[in-house]
Amino acid sequence: MRSIHKIEIVFMILLMGILAGCGKDADSAKGDSIEILNVSYDPTREFYAKYNELFAKHWKEQGGQDVNVTQSHGGSGSQARSVIEGNEADVVTLALAHDITAIEENGLIDSGWMEEFDGSSAPYTSTIVFLVRKGNEKNIQDWDDLVKDGVEVITPNPKTSGGACWNFLAAWAYWQEKDGNDEEATKEYMKKLYQNVLVLDSGARGATNTFVENEQGDVLVAWENEAYLSMEEHPDEYEIVTPSVSILAQPSVAVVDSNAKAHGTKEAAEAYLKYLYSDEAQRLAGENYYRPSNEAILEEFSDQFHLDMNLVTIDDFGGWDEAYNKYFNDDAVFDQIYGQ
Repeated sequence: MRSIHKIEIVFMILLMGILAGCGKDADSAKGDSIEILNVSYDPTREFYAKYNELFAKHWKEQGGQDVNVTQSHGGSGSQARSVIEGNEADVVTLALAHDITAIEENGLIDSGWMEEFDGSSAPYTSTIVFLVRKGNEKNIQDWDDLVKDGVEVITPNPKTSGGACWNFLAAWAYWQEKDGNDEEATKEYMKKLYQNVLVLDSGARGATNTFVENEQGDVLVAWENEAYLSMEEHPDEYEIVTPSVSILAQPSVAVVDSNAKAHGTKEAAEAYLKYLYSDEAQRLAGENYYRPSNEAILEEFSDQFHLDMNLVTIDDFGGWDEAYNKYFNDDAVFDQIYGQ
């Protein structure tokens, strides 16, 4: 009996050790330092490198912890799939809501994420513009010019890039307006556009590198922030052309609840995204050529941005679920056009 009692005591000690070990990871965020992973889309590298420093200072002042934020970048659709397949992001800051919804549908993000933060959880916005070489030799002024013979277009692939989806929808909206909502006529224009695409990169930054670094193509269909960044890095080499119709692009953010809970980083992850709405972060977004969601701060950048652009929104396409099903799913409109 005495030996059995000893065995029970040893078992209880081992069990307590195991339970303590299990709780260690969940409680690791309560120490002197914390790490979180931000899985983002292509053109946000520079912004988040600066924002992470801003947030680290804020978090240290608020909670006394050091925080190290690791970044991961790529095409938004590819990034979403990487999280679904096991990339243990604490937060995602992706190019469009549909990519975050895909992660939600796989059980990693709690429902209602779009209402967790202001502006449908889009702390900054952008739009789609054209980047051309200085002098604009092909005289590219609007979407019509992208379907002319001899014009070489650079744009990423909507199957892997969120920015490419915004590009596609902006072009579609232009031709729908011009053609009186004649869908077949619009498909023909879109077919001509993609026939002129020289390289279909997997992400927006890859497309920028193709146009800027490799000097291919006559025009890059680009995120506004990416176009401005190219001009900043290569002064006097490029011009931005604003098309007559574009789209309000709303990159979305969310906590990956399942991962953050397991890592013990939920509180820090939520604070990381919430602080994107602070005045300091909103100005930093503007300085990195994103349009702040704070209207008053956006006005501070009125000399930088063309705030009177004719912008359609994703709601004009019935929301992302309807738009993605119609245009970007397998065998949907993009596949039909590109397959031809």
